[in-house]
Amino acid sequence: MAPPAPSAVDELPPLSRLLPLAVQHVLAMIAAPVSSVFLIAAGLRLPADRTASLLSATLILCGAGALLQSFGVLRTGARLPFMMLPGGAAVAVFLRIAREHGAATASGSVLLAAALLLAVLPLYARIVRFFPPLVMGATVLVIGVNMIDVAAPMALGGRRLALLTLAATALGFLLLRGVWRQLSVLIGIAVGTAAAALTGAALPAAPGTAVLALPRLLPYGAPHFDLLAALPLMVFALASLAEATGQTVLNSEAVGKAPDPARDVPRTARADALTSLASGLLGGAVMVTSAENIGIVQLTGVRSRFVTAAAGALLVLCGLLAPVTRMLAALPTPVVGGASLVIYAVIAAMGFDMLRRTALADRGATTVVALTLLAGLLPLLSPQLYEPLPAWARALLGNGVPAAALAAVALSALFRRLGTGRPHPPQEVARVSPSK
Repeated sequence: MAPPAPSAVDELPPLSRLLPLAVQHVLAMIAAPVSSVFLIAAGLRLPADRTASLLSATLILCGAGALLQSFGVLRTGARLPFMMLPGGAAVAVFLRIAREHGAATASGSVLLAAALLLAVLPLYARIVRFFPPLVMGATVLVIGVNMIDVAAPMALGGRRLALLTLAATALGFLLLRGVWRQLSVLIGIAVGTAAAALTGAALPAAPGTAVLALPRLLPYGAPHFDLLAALPLMVFALASLAEATGQTVLNSEAVGKAPDPARDVPRTARADALTSLASGLLGGAVMVTSAENIGIVQLTGVRSRFVTAAAGALLVLCGLLAPVTRMLAALPTPVVGGASLVIYAVIAAMGFDMLRRTALADRGATTVVALTLLAGLLPLLSPQLYEPLPAWARALLGNGVPAAALAAVALSALFRRLGTGRPHPPQEVARVSPSK
């Protein structure tokens, strides 16, 4: 009797198909780590060589995370076709901590957030119920607005280049279809970079002639651990469990596997936490599994986890090749800023879409959304309101993302307890990633 054929997710495509499919996954996600590194580099005013080193570390971690999620080792990794990225909201929180307490404290906060995520995984089933779609939708909307505030200063150094990049990226999203639409960000960056070269704009240069790039360990010095400063990132780590739930369920369905959140979500989150620990040591932000590549899986019908594993290997290779990181580090900052504005505006729109799926006609739900937006946007609009508060309260409430998440969780639980809101099972968690 012939052995049973492997399931689609475990099927190894021939090399002639494996490599092009892997390259497609890399192209669809490469803009996110590049823009995240530029945001950190601009916020911390890193020189070009330090930017190239951070980019090398980020690409290597993205690749290692994809390999870990695709293969799964010792109950770490879901054995699903996943990619990994720096968390978009986490980058904003990381930068705010770095500005207020220093880069070493920001790195220590990443390590504390990752350690907390590992510690709470045995309690997954009890925690994730506090993050229904209503909570995640309002929080993602605030994340998008906060990230726009972080990315906007990058565009100010070259308004015309930023606007051209923004327009080209937006037109790509509007006019293109299929895989080309997923490459809209890269197309916008290419158009902006070409315009910068044609107009003679100065491009940043990362010095060096080395072929091999190695990330710097502890680039900001020894991490400094401050629980109050780290609290916003620790809240984000808990909220990421809801994101991981939706993505794992969606990816399981996309590859034809019966979803098993109790088994697979802790494996997904454990890989996130371990990769984030490495990121904290290499100067990066919290890493999260991304749902971006699931669209490619659904579009092409290729469900193999070996494709994302090959994409992870390509990312590691790109991160180790110094000429590649120097080339990416030479992208004009206004160009990356213009593309980032579109990315984060799309994230805000995803929040609206997630809220659309909830019963906003319910008075309790409307109140939760309204007060969550108030908690998340006031720190941006009137930061001076928080100056009289104690340091611990200012660190928590004066940062829009964790303040919104805490407000949404607390209010949703309160209205559910009072009977004015309806609980949602964990598998209904919105399936759109705020990490993009």
